[in-house]
Amino acid sequence: MIMLPEIGHYFLILAMLFALALAILPMLGYWQRNAILLAAAKPLTYVMMALTCASFLILAIAFARDDFSILYVSQNSNSLLPIWYKVSAVWGGHEGSLLLWITILTLWASLVAYKSETLPNSTGPVVLSVLGVVATGFLAFILFTSSPFIRLLPDQPVDGVDLNPLLQDIGLIIHPPMLYMGYVGFSVAFAFAIAALITGNLNASWARWARPWTNVSWAFLTLGIALGSWWAYYELGWGGWWFWDPVENASLMPWLAGTALIHSLAVTEKRGVFKSWTVLLAIFTFSLSLLGTFLVRSGVLTSVHAFASDPTRGVFILALLVIIIGSSLFLYALRASQVKSQVSFGLTGRESWLLINNILLTILTLTVLLGTLYPLIFDAFDLGKISVGAPYFNAVFSPIALLLIVFMGIAPLAKWHSTKGALLWRMAWLPALLAVTLSALVFTFHTFDAYLWLSFAIALWLVLMCVRDWLDKVLSARQSLWQRARKLPRHYYGMQLAHMGVAVSLIGVIFVSMNSTETIVRMAPGDRVTLGSYEFEFLGTRHVEGPNYTADTGVINVYQDGVVIAQMLPQKRLYKARQQMMTEAALNPGFTRDLYISLGEPLANGAWGVRIYIKSFVRWIWLGGLLMMAGGLLAAWDKRYRRKIGA
Repeated sequence: MIMLPEIGHYFLILAMLFALALAILPMLGYWQRNAILLAAAKPLTYVMMALTCASFLILAIAFARDDFSILYVSQNSNSLLPIWYKVSAVWGGHEGSLLLWITILTLWASLVAYKSETLPNSTGPVVLSVLGVVATGFLAFILFTSSPFIRLLPDQPVDGVDLNPLLQDIGLIIHPPMLYMGYVGFSVAFAFAIAALITGNLNASWARWARPWTNVSWAFLTLGIALGSWWAYYELGWGGWWFWDPVENASLMPWLAGTALIHSLAVTEKRGVFKSWTVLLAIFTFSLSLLGTFLVRSGVLTSVHAFASDPTRGVFILALLVIIIGSSLFLYALRASQVKSQVSFGLTGRESWLLINNILLTILTLTVLLGTLYPLIFDAFDLGKISVGAPYFNAVFSPIALLLIVFMGIAPLAKWHSTKGALLWRMAWLPALLAVTLSALVFTFHTFDAYLWLSFAIALWLVLMCVRDWLDKVLSARQSLWQRARKLPRHYYGMQLAHMGVAVSLIGVIFVSMNSTETIVRMAPGDRVTLGSYEFEFLGTRHVEGPNYTADTGVINVYQDGVVIAQMLPQKRLYKARQQMMTEAALNPGFTRDLYISLGEPLANGAWGVRIYIKSFVRWIWLGGLLMMAGGLLAAWDKRYRRKIGA
């Protein structure tokens, strides 16, 4: 077993060699019309995947066995760490998270290889070859700058430094893998776009091939972002769910661009227009995924999410970023001018509405990109240090996002090519009237805020427009409602579910902004505090010994109408290995509100500083994210994507 780390490193070397062969041989086979070289793409992909998965498994075994002779294990684990955190600590630092990134990339490539029988004979190998290029670059990155298998022999430490206490949470187990599934999944859409440019097949077919992969990637990224928001909400003890942190923005940018790509692919497949724009969006989306990787791993950002601070790594990944994006844009410049759409459409056609949505999504992406990179550029040129935070994003991002949601409600109602304005008005006026009326009723019970009222009305309008469109489709035929509803395609239900998810998340954001209450108080044993319709009684603290920490646990009874409805147990933990204090908030969740309590600092006579929050509708934010994810997966599951395509 002593040689396992060396074997893991050796597997990564072999994986890079196979990735390099995958990048070169099928492409040569395409140019030379050599069937043997083209056929080599699949086995090369499978071997590359097997080698990276084996290397990842070896690293996981090293963590599980407390092999502190490995530098990465000693820096990110401890013998007292529970086994589930030891395994998730594999991606708790820079080197391991990069290995997870590469492993997921090879899994995506293998899935494409497995499904490539639905593609023309030459297209599948070229797509895999492009993925081989990306894999080669990242395998070289991990081998030359970020190997997780570096030994500390003969000076092996007795125990490890421990995993960062912030990461000792179920969030680490599920959030990064889901986020990376989305990040890396966009490489498939990118590979299809580059393959279309290389082969010249810039027709509607490539959009049809790329759509299900893009939908699934977008769904995973949506889930990853939602999980990250939920993790920050309960773990950091501040009760916030989004901080416009630069690394949060790094995941939001490819999500926005990916949303535009999904809609653009739909237009290209259905109507054969926006071909060049769709290819450019595929390149742009994956480029933003790579940019997020650069921001997290280059050391240019200081964040709770940032992993690396080695400038060598930053230079390497920046060079990789420039090579991949630069060569892609160069190829696009050579080929895209040859693509001309032969299909026209009117100003009121669905194509126009989706084009407007694409433009707004692109503006939103560039807005976030500017707010994220501007402080870095300012600092790089020694112009001083500035911070771009919530005021900028709320002032610039939010109005454009609301306008986008308005067009989201209109676009599905429009017909392809051209739509009569009277038809759109007939379908939209009643939902608009109901939305305005219901919003006015809701805000009679709250302090009026014009911006929040408008936002709530738009969210309700989007929900009502989705319902109006569905009723129009299922009630317009002679068949029964159930028969007609069953015949609607899955991608239609996926779209409606995703749009409803946007509205639900927006409603959650609105209510948590306008109807939440909080207080910070000193509480001694026996003290009671009233907040809203709840009364909180502090009974004192009790000492708890955890597997690798000690904690003071506050015991707080919650009353409503004089009846105890919950006992909440917030903690203040001291992690032994790092001697680091952490706050573990206590939550009492509900469909329309969360009770949230965190302990501050201990005070005299057994008293503590206590933060108490009542968060109204906060869970609707993540419920909307789950609906969006389900919509993306349902759209990808449409049966037409499983039909074989002739060469």
